[in-house]
Amino acid sequence: MTTPRNTPPFRADHVGSLLRPKVLQEARAKWKAGTLPHDALREVEDKCIIAAIAKQEEIGLRAATDGEYRRAYWHYDFVAGLDGVEIYEPEQKIQFQGNVPLGHKLRVNGKIGWTKPVMIDHYQFLASHVRTAVPKQTIPSPSVVHFRGGREAIDRATYPSMEPFFADLGVAYNKAVSAFGAAGCRYLQLDEVNIAYLCDPEQIAMLKARGEHVEDILGIYARMLNQAIAGKPEGMTISMHLCRGNFRSTWIASGGYEPVAEVLFNQINSDAYFMEYDTERAGGFEPLRFVPRGP
Repeated sequence: MTTPRNTPPFRADHVGSLLRPKVLQEARAKWKAGTLPHDALREVEDKCIIAAIAKQEEIGLRAATDGEYRRAYWHYDFVAGLDGVEIYEPEQKIQFQGNVPLGHKLRVNGKIGWTKPVMIDHYQFLASHVRTAVPKQTIPSPSVVHFRGGREAIDRATYPSMEPFFADLGVAYNKAVSAFGAAGCRYLQLDEVNIAYLCDPEQIAMLKARGEHVEDILGIYARMLNQAIAGKPEGMTISMHLCRGNFRSTWIASGGYEPVAEVLFNQINSDAYFMEYDTERAGGFEPLRFVPRGP
């Protein structure tokens, strides 16, 4: 008989985001329209998060998240809290398959840094309400700040060349991971969709078309991830979630992990991976041959 794991990742786990309850959707729409105070929205979020935690524990999950219920999007809310990053609504929106648009983009208009405790309070609320589960926090990977807009979305006066930008972004994330650790977090997930996008020839062609230097982009992302992960305290598990853009039952990218697998499994210091696999869009199991053998 196998002894159950006491530390994450667990055999039954999930990537963090849950479908928003209708009452939360309605409250957020009213707040956005200016007819509901933020404190009132926060009360609705609190109730929905407490209920979500209870449901996760009730069905026996060993880790619980807040469902990302305080966010409008899985990524923008966090990165907008970094120094130097701004979220805006562009004329031309990101298109998912089926012509489903995503309404916002980000740009870098100043020096990247971590000086505000972004989402630390989200984790603290989660941790204060779990009873039997390990509180799991999720944040977007640093690559999100680059991949979405690239060189043209990064202020040239602040960053005439890209090396200091990537360096500052890695330092900021190192501080973020350390801050979650200092708050008591021992299970942190980096949502790294863009490495999965690098498996899609169409996405590579898009990067080239907008003038990006893609030759070492996987290595750059790997080094930033390792710099972030280096901020974790002893006893923290870092997992990585890879998907191809899932939104309203559609997606952005396709392609198996073959182009990135060797770097993904052997050069990035993640403790665990949550991956799409064994489908026409995500490919087969063959890239798992690069996973290092271990106990």
